[in-house]
Amino acid sequence: MLKPLLRLAILFAISLSICAALLLGAAQRYLETPVALADGSVEWTIEKGSNLNTVNRQLYQEDILSHPRLISLYARLTGQTAIQAGLYQINDGDTPIRLLQRFIRGDVVRYQITFPEGWGFSQWLEHLAGVEQFADDIGSFSRAQIMRAAAIDKPHPEGWLFPDTYSYISTDTAIDILARAHRRMVEVLEHAWQNRTSDLPYKSAYEALIMASIVEKETGLAEERPAIAGVFVRRLNKNMRLQTDPTVIYGLGDAYRGNLKRSHLKTPSPYNTYMIKGLPPTPIAMPSAAAIEAALNPKAGTSLYFVARGDGGHYFSESLEEHLKAVRKYQIYQRSADYRSAPRHDRKAD
Repeated sequence: MLKPLLRLAILFAISLSICAALLLGAAQRYLETPVALADGSVEWTIEKGSNLNTVNRQLYQEDILSHPRLISLYARLTGQTAIQAGLYQINDGDTPIRLLQRFIRGDVVRYQITFPEGWGFSQWLEHLAGVEQFADDIGSFSRAQIMRAAAIDKPHPEGWLFPDTYSYISTDTAIDILARAHRRMVEVLEHAWQNRTSDLPYKSAYEALIMASIVEKETGLAEERPAIAGVFVRRLNKNMRLQTDPTVIYGLGDAYRGNLKRSHLKTPSPYNTYMIKGLPPTPIAMPSAAAIEAALNPKAGTSLYFVARGDGGHYFSESLEEHLKAVRKYQIYQRSADYRSAPRHDRKAD
């Protein structure tokens, strides 16, 4: 009597095993079968606070997934349920398992925004406002509020954002970008300050940042940065005025219309380095790491003057007499129709 029962039990167990294997095989095939999208790809947003069951159900309702419960079960059995919010791209050919792994990793769509070296704070804000995702962040707050939110705990924002290309995701804000750029500038400046050369006329790293911003705006050729910085450092050491146009232009603000006049050079301003001695009170732009490095490790030499040659580079002079001759040569007699103070492919946007 027992043998027939045992035989039935064994057959039943085998049948269950076969069914289970078939089910597991079918489930595995489904999980590894690419989804089919009519448009080839689709962007999908997982809202903050969403759980995997909800997301799978929504994907089913949009005909992207066909067995949402199976995917949820697989995720629970494998301990993969902690999905991350954000914007994802689902491509034709992605499998359910691949999508699940992407949601777990937070492999969201990333964008990039670039801030060229030499831009000012106003240009940064304008650039951010031009991105739809950030428009409300910039338009809804004052500059002071933006600075506080981004933890820019400085009296003046100019100079304190590091020019670079930043990646961001759909949940980031403009404040997030600014905060990252500020932290990066603080790090770069501190490292350069710790590795500065001796006998520099700066009382603080902030003064070096001011100088770096001037070097950035004066330099058309990247390789000239150390030489430009060397001229300015020697002038400060000799108690000479810097006499640099970019500081005057910055001080003019909206009054500057693209043409620097003699009257501008005689207009009193904390930034008019033709009239004041020493550095202006703040940076005039966001300097690059190379400009900061040049300001803190300027090129040695004896030149005290420089003038734009018209091809993007400068002619350096040791004496005022030599400098005036160079001015007549490059600014008057040989000034061509395509004269420019920076190379044709300028790396700055003034």
